Amino acid sequence: MNKVFVVMRREFLARVRTRAFIVLTILFPVVMVAFSVLPALLSRGANRTSRVAIVDATGDSLGVRVEAALARERLSRDSVSLPRYQVERVVAGPANLARVRDSLVARTGVSHDAQSFDGVLVLTDSTLTTGRLEYLGSNTSAFEAMGQIEGTISQTMIGRRLERAGVNPAVMTGAMRPADMKTIKVSDGKATGQSGMTSFFIAYFMGFILYFAMILYGQQTLTSVVEEKTSRIMEVLASSLRPFEMLLGKVIGVGSVGLLQLAIWGGSIFLVSSQRVHIGQLLHVSADAIQQFPIPSMPPDLLAIFLVYFVLGFLLYGAVYAAVGSMFNTTQDAQQASMFVQMVIMVGFFTLFAVLKDPTGSLAVTMSFIPFFSPFIMPARWSLTAVPTLELAISLSLSVLALLAVTWLAGRIYRTGILMYGKKPSMMEVVRWVRSK
Repeated sequence: MNKVFVVMRREFLARVRTRAFIVLTILFPVVMVAFSVLPALLSRGANRTSRVAIVDATGDSLGVRVEAALARERLSRDSVSLPRYQVERVVAGPANLARVRDSLVARTGVSHDAQSFDGVLVLTDSTLTTGRLEYLGSNTSAFEAMGQIEGTISQTMIGRRLERAGVNPAVMTGAMRPADMKTIKVSDGKATGQSGMTSFFIAYFMGFILYFAMILYGQQTLTSVVEEKTSRIMEVLASSLRPFEMLLGKVIGVGSVGLLQLAIWGGSIFLVSSQRVHIGQLLHVSADAIQQFPIPSMPPDLLAIFLVYFVLGFLLYGAVYAAVGSMFNTTQDAQQASMFVQMVIMVGFFTLFAVLKDPTGSLAVTMSFIPFFSPFIMPARWSLTAVPTLELAISLSLSVLALLAVTWLAGRIYRTGILMYGKKPSMMEVVRWVRSK
């Protein structure tokens, strides 16, 4: 066991000290903070009070109503925040409509004039009936801002039309209020307080992290074996270590690097999700804005399930990658052969999307019992629904048995492959390696 620890320690330190590991480990928390506060920062920078001129040629109260509706709009949900629009209404008639509009347009988008307008809104006497109006401004490419103005005007026009038809707009607005359904996850007959959207994102996030880790660290294991084999270091190690000890130490060492990285990332997610308000205060972003991008937290039981399946899945695939690496003399040949392993990993990841739609269906249950796919499926099912204890026990038992079988099989291939040079082995030769004593 001491020899396994020596190999494991070497593999662990060799990767932790690399610049790529340090950059990637630090980069992820930075990206998480950026995703948490950047939308609010960008929104804060873009959201300012816009000066809008209204050319009112309606001959009706519509222009006054549009002016009042725009003046009520705020930059955020907070009622004490700055107004979204500073409105100036100019009454015009059919005869002087063009002259008034052009005079206001001449004051639009002038950078050196603090009293210039951002846009000019033109309402005619046919606007109420046809719904047609014009907006001439310097910010027409800002689709969100244009949509906000159009939505406010549309609501005002609907209210005015209803009044003309003798219908109370307040009654109509109340009758047309849409449903606002809140989804809450239920587990074992008890509401957990976790929304359905949060459960979905957690499940997808776990699947993506597992997929990323399997591909990244599996390839590192494969490359390490090939490099040591081609440099003849394996021959030196084989004189003092049994092949199985080398295999076990290498897989556990690389897996420990992945676990360390996950622990750092998980701690970063917890800190960002629990300290969002304080982060917003440091960056001078309102609490309301920072809360609009929630980062879901992971319950302790789900975290434990995820870590257990991550360890089982990585050891399983790590042993396979090491066995494949020991069969070839060049990294190119080994990577080509490892494509079959990557395809299995991809099947597990993409099956996750079907499980997200129906976590209790026959496909989800069946796939959670297959050891090569259960690391992706079972944590997602645990996040989305209540998984029976018996199913969890069967899945874990099958995963452990498969790990032992694959490790034994990989060890038989590894012990012969690391000392074989020359041509690529055929499938029959690999079978003979396994069967030899």
